[in-house]
Amino acid sequence: MATFQFKTNIKCGSCVATVTPFFEAEKRISAWSVDTEKVDKILSVETDMEETDIIDLVEKAGYKVKERII
Repeated sequence: MATFQFKTNIKCGSCVATVTPFFEAEKRISAWSVDTEKVDKILSVETDMEETDIIDLVEKAGYKVKERII
């Protein structure tokens, strides 16, 4: 299990509500959160998924990953 962090454009509570069904439906995600208070809107995901799969999931929800934080 790995934790990935990304800068995103998920900027508010309504945005988080929009992505929630996508993340909750993915069984390989054990935990996730978005810090909408930070300028970079940091998405943290604990998962066995590949980085590209997480990015695809965010994009399916209608949002963008700006870059991964290492």
